[in-house]
Amino acid sequence: MRVVFLGAPGVGKGTQADRIAAQYQVAKISTGDLLREAVRSQTTLGLEAKNYMDQGKLVPDAVVIGLVKEKLAHPSCANGFVLDGFPRTVLQAEELGKALASKTMTLDRVVNFQVSREDVVRRLSGRRSCPKCQATFHVDFAKPMVEGICDRCGEPLVQRNDDRRDAIETRLKVYDEQTAPLVRYYDDRRLLSPMDASGTVDVVFQHLSKVLSPYRVT
Repeated sequence: MRVVFLGAPGVGKGTQADRIAAQYQVAKISTGDLLREAVRSQTTLGLEAKNYMDQGKLVPDAVVIGLVKEKLAHPSCANGFVLDGFPRTVLQAEELGKALASKTMTLDRVVNFQVSREDVVRRLSGRRSCPKCQATFHVDFAKPMVEGICDRCGEPLVQRNDDRRDAIETRLKVYDEQTAPLVRYYDDRRLLSPMDASGTVDVVFQHLSKVLSPYRVT
């Protein structure tokens, strides 16, 4: 199973990627996770990425693509993978295609998770996180036992700057601009499956499993 999950921030694709990876025993590849691990491990690409991140700049495509290529070559991807939020641009999609072709592989499916803009804003703006242990909560969907306090370590919860309403609108605008051509790119190649992600996690997972069932590892 070799699949890509697309979708704006807050649509739940990361949660579904975790579940699919566990259900079908394939690797979950998140560029955020790759970047953090590379920085922790102080790899060549990780140090290069850290230089940009420390300056508050976007990590260049070449670095991100390099990290993804390294991960694809890892034994953990032997049974397949779920790419969570990558590629984000047509250039990245083309580079991913080349990397897979060099290994005589192709993508099986690209799932585009869709939720109304209002729901995305509600999901993201309601998130609260613990600055100490990184646990996450939500003011509506996953409330802590004591309002504003982390269940795990008792630290006061905070709202990340990029989860504030004005930042969310900016993130969604950038995502729309980058991703519209990418959706067309995969649709033209008959790889795209739209996915209504407005339901519960379990309902979305059921629908997703049906879409991906032809590609599961047997």
